[in-house]
Amino acid sequence: RKDIILVMSEEFDSRNKLRSVVLALLAAVAYSVSVPFSKILLDHVGPSAMAALLYLGAGIGVGLMSLFRNKSEKTADNLSKKDLPFVIGMIVLDIAAPVFLMFGIDMGTSSNASLLGNFEIVATSVIALFVFKEMISKRLWIAIIFITLASVVLSFEGFDSFDLSYGSLFVLLAMVCWGFENNCTRKISSKDTYEIVMLKGVFSGIGALIIAFIRHEGLPEIRFIALAMLLGFVSYGLSIFMYVRAQRILGAAKTSAYYAVNPFIGAVLAFFIFKEDLSISFFIALLFMIIGAVLAIIDTLVRNHSHLHQHTFVHVHDGYRHSHTIIHDHGHDHYWIDEKHGHHHSHEELEEEAEAQHHHS
Repeated sequence: RKDIILVMSEEFDSRNKLRSVVLALLAAVAYSVSVPFSKILLDHVGPSAMAALLYLGAGIGVGLMSLFRNKSEKTADNLSKKDLPFVIGMIVLDIAAPVFLMFGIDMGTSSNASLLGNFEIVATSVIALFVFKEMISKRLWIAIIFITLASVVLSFEGFDSFDLSYGSLFVLLAMVCWGFENNCTRKISSKDTYEIVMLKGVFSGIGALIIAFIRHEGLPEIRFIALAMLLGFVSYGLSIFMYVRAQRILGAAKTSAYYAVNPFIGAVLAFFIFKEDLSISFFIALLFMIIGAVLAIIDTLVRNHSHLHQHTFVHVHDGYRHSHTIIHDHGHDHYWIDEKHGHHHSHEELEEEAEAQHHHS
């Protein structure tokens, strides 16, 4: 019985981890769609208005999704008052980061902003470690380094494109904001995903829309509004939805590492849509990304250690003393030690055994 329960727990844990890896990668795929199609729409929509419509499309779209889900699908609790600091932080940081990024692009170059944008992975991981006490294994750190190198190689256009200026500092500040935002979202990722994405999308969208009005950006034609919001639902709404679900199991640092494949998908889409060439640096970066992704997957699926717990319960019934034992396995990865965890018991089998013991007595 011990072996059966142990194997069942291992299989359940592995399936959950593998499913979360797939969700993180699908989130990256969904987000990568936004880059080439946003480039097309930006000819008709201002940058701040575009950000607002993408976020609003995400929030409203996922809100409509929630109306059609089965009640049995709701397995997580709603957000509560104790989650409010993380919710507010998530929304404020999601508004602030794009603003800082716009200042950075205005003061610097787009290639410089693209290069420094890779700092988000590192910022998320460092903040997860030092602020939110999410332990990170050596293998995952090596994976993060390879993934960051891959992103740097992909966006690097020569040393003359890099200029550490006020514009660069604003871009770095934006990446730090997104690093904190990823970790804030991680702290509430166990709650209802629909509610998280709706709040994130609607309120961040309203914030970006206010900024658009301050910058005197007018709203585009209805057809472009509809297209931008549809793009937002796919590339932001569904992407954030899957990202949050992945964070429940993987944590902020690891999910961010998997999510970093989106520049490669974006480059491939640009190759097919805009006929942009794939340079040698792309394939060098792809090699680094594959190494990092493989290390991250191994780190995700490896089972570091487990503890076997045994509890014996004694009760008296009809003058007879009975006892039955519950044995369960508790397996976890060492870099999730600060998170709450649950145990999986085979109660039906144990109750049948206890009943058999009762009749035998």
